[in-house]
Amino acid sequence: MVIKVMSEKLVKVGKKFTVVIPLEIRKKVELKEGDIIRIRAENDKIIIEKAEDPYKILERVIGEPYIEEIDEKRAERFLKKCQ
Repeated sequence: MVIKVMSEKLVKVGKKFTVVIPLEIRKKVELKEGDIIRIRAENDKIIIEKAEDPYKILERVIGEPYIEEIDEKRAERFLKKCQ
């Protein structure tokens, strides 16, 4: 049996609609600066979820680290061959 432990905090919407995620919640989900989050609306709710880095997914799929500078050039050469 899995028991979900919820954390909840009230925060105020700031200028330009900024919202600060409280430290307790950031720690709980291991959110770090630069991480990607997904924001969506469900009826009258705003859902914010930590999203997996797409480069990490790509790394698992291709079986090696994705290095943008190298792999972008490789992709450009591949696309030129296909034309």
